[in-house]
Amino acid sequence: MDKLKSVLSGTDGPNENGNILQAANEASTLGWGTRVKGFIICFVIGVTCSILGVCMLFIPKVGILLFIIFYTFGNISSLCSTMFLMGPVKQLKRMCDKTRALATTIMLTCLVLTLCAAFWWVNFGLALMFCILQVLAFAWYGLSYIPFIRDAILKIITMCVK
Repeated sequence: MDKLKSVLSGTDGPNENGNILQAANEASTLGWGTRVKGFIICFVIGVTCSILGVCMLFIPKVGILLFIIFYTFGNISSLCSTMFLMGPVKQLKRMCDKTRALATTIMLTCLVLTLCAAFWWVNFGLALMFCILQVLAFAWYGLSYIPFIRDAILKIITMCVK
């Protein structure tokens, strides 16, 4: 808090402690309790939106559109919840690691394509397909954080195919 006060009052110049980004990062860091609370709130919002989206499927005419909106927003919120635990920069770096870069790209592409298919192209069959791909990509992305689990799953799939 003292760092924030000194930065806002102008007594702490950018040359004293490095660059401006470093000073802003030090002034805006959250405590561990606040990070956990932010994670829980964001994750609960994400799960609630996803479940609410599934419930919206049963509404005639607009149900599929509401499902797509709520489910996609739920996935985005769940993804953002982990930024509270690690911090946004560290999370983005981890998302771009070589082990999960493909999963991240597919997941984010499916999120965008789901919304494009629902609103821009107005093709609900395509939007539903992208939503299913979104689920699979999000699961694959989540598994990338568990060491060696993806390799084990690929071996099992290879054994089943043969």
